[in-house]
Formats: sequence, structure tokens, C-alpha cells
Amino acid sequence: MSTRLVGNTHLIAGNAGVLPQLLSLLEAEGMRVQGNPDMYVREYKYFSVDDARALRERASLRPIGERRVFVIVAPDMNHNAQNALLKVLEEPHADAIFFFVIPAPEMLLPTLRSRAQILTFAHTEEKLDSMDAKAFLAAAPQKRLDMLKPLLEKDEDDKRDIGKIVSFLSSLERLLDKKPAGLHAIYRARKYIGDKGALVKPLLEQVALLVPKI
Repeated sequence: MSTRLVGNTHLIAGNAGVLPQLLSLLEAEGMRVQGNPDMYVREYKYFSVDDARALRERASLRPIGERRVFVIVAPDMNHNAQNALLKVLEEPHADAIFFFVIPAPEMLLPTLRSRAQILTFAHTEEKLDSMDAKAFLAAAPQKRLDMLKPLLEKDEDDKRDIGKIVSFLSSLERLLDKKPAGLHAIYRARKYIGDKGALVKPLLEQVALLVPKI
């Protein structure tokens, strides 16, 4: 990757698998990534409003060295958490730089995306979703509904893996390659899927029924 870092906030599409490349980039930029007390790297299962507030508090601390670096891997970040982040990103401390690794930057609020540089790494084709998007698009509607079941399963905390769902939706969008039919259902699902109380099952079922078979 040859892109130079611009600004204080950066978005990377992916999951924890991109961290080695990101850390290599930071080293190339002259930042010490090993044994650096100013380097804050955290992977969250669910990034909440409280996590956003805690990040804001940490970002307000003075660095030991030249600047503090925050690398946040968050498969799920609802709108309330994003709004809480805006308070620190709108007026970032000059010595703080942020990297948010998420399944798809387009899932974030426009106000947050507008303040960030989108970074793209080469050779990051790691499978983020647990389903073959090509097989899904080739299947009949009833088969698609059956294929959705793994994405709809909940963990021991009674939560679904929103990161995998968003990654799957993004994979469908890429495969459709701007074909208008069915894209609205994907956009709608991705827009609301992370909201508190979102009806995940009906949103995904609409995708299964409305996206054309290819």
C-alpha cells in the first residue's frame, strides 16, 4: 500500500486479520508499534457508547512520546456509539491518531465517514462472512432462507454477529456490481442492521427474496 496517511482519523475495511499490514504501515510511517505505551490496540466484539466515551477519555491524556495511536477493531458499532465518537473526532487532539477497522466503512454515519481517510490494503481477500455469497446469489429464494440460518444464530449473550452479517451484505453488493435490482434491499438492511432493536431476520429475508438470482 502506497497511500500516505492524511488527517487524524482513518477507516479500514476488514477485521483483525488486517492488523499485521496496518502495523507495518505504521512502522513505515516512523511509529514504534512494539513495546510502545502510546500504542493502544483493542479488538471489540461490540463497540458500545461506553467504549466510545472511554476512548475519548484515553485520547485526552498526554502521550509519553510524540503522539498516541488508537487502533480499534470493531465488527459492530451502532449509531449511538458513532455519535459519541464524533465528539472526539470533530476536535481531535493534535497528538492522537485513530484507526477503525470495520467490516465495511459504508456502514458508518456519513458525518463520521466525512472526517476520515479510507485506507485500502492489497491482498486482504480473507473471508469475513461465514457464507458463500456467490452460492447465495445462485440459489432459489427458499434455499437462500435456509442459508441465512447460520447468520441468524445468537451467541451465549443472545446477540448475533453483526460484523459477519454486514460483511456478507457487502459481498453481495460487490457481486451484483451496481445492478439496480435488489440493491435497495441490501442498502436498507445494512443501514438498519446495527440499530438497537433492529429486526434482523426480516431485513435479511427481504434480501433473500428481492435480490435477483445470478
